[in-house]
Amino acid sequence: MIVFDHVSKVYSPTSTAVEDVTFRIESKEFISIVGHSGAGKSTLLKLLLAEDTPSEGKVFFEDVDVHAIPKADLAVLRRKIGTVFQDFKLLPSKTAFENVAFAMEAAGATDEDIETDVPQVLELVGLIDKAHHFPHELSGGEKQRVSIARAIVNRPDVIIADEPTGNLDPVNTYEIIELLKKINSFDTTVIVATHNKDIVNGLERRVITLEGGKITRDAKKGKYIL
Repeated sequence: MIVFDHVSKVYSPTSTAVEDVTFRIESKEFISIVGHSGAGKSTLLKLLLAEDTPSEGKVFFEDVDVHAIPKADLAVLRRKIGTVFQDFKLLPSKTAFENVAFAMEAAGATDEDIETDVPQVLELVGLIDKAHHFPHELSGGEKQRVSIARAIVNRPDVIIADEPTGNLDPVNTYEIIELLKKINSFDTTVIVATHNKDIVNGLERRVITLEGGKITRDAKKGKYIL
């Protein structure tokens, strides 16, 4: 489903973010990409989303070279990949409902579909009672749940979560990871980039370890070992 084929990203002669990285992610996998800050985790995600271009190698999504896709068609690719960020990236002037609806509007959904699908997704993430609350009225964990609802509302094939629990306490961290596991159980591929050892060790799923932009370990039921 997703293939990185000898991918490198060099920003300058003294800055190599990713070096000769090769791996494959199958449909429906739950995978953690781990490493210290600056190891190259976020760069890999940007390359998959075609937000950055590799210096060498190719990145494939569903057998398509994502960097050969015309810019005008990139929106189609990105609708297949939902994204969740550490800092939530919610629109402060919109309610939880409106933040999720905005993602559907951007994808060209009808008003009827929005009225049907947004409540269903908010129910799934446990926030139907907060549908009309603004971000400043929500806790950190609740904001991240809205972010996840927004990421899944268009039914993407893949969810990318970049340090999704970085700003959360242990209780909310546990709940967000359980929610991502639930989404994975619906056959959505989940990729989590994190440096949280407890999360990774608790998952007992596949772990790719990056050090200095290189893959040093790829374990089917891995642990956070650095």
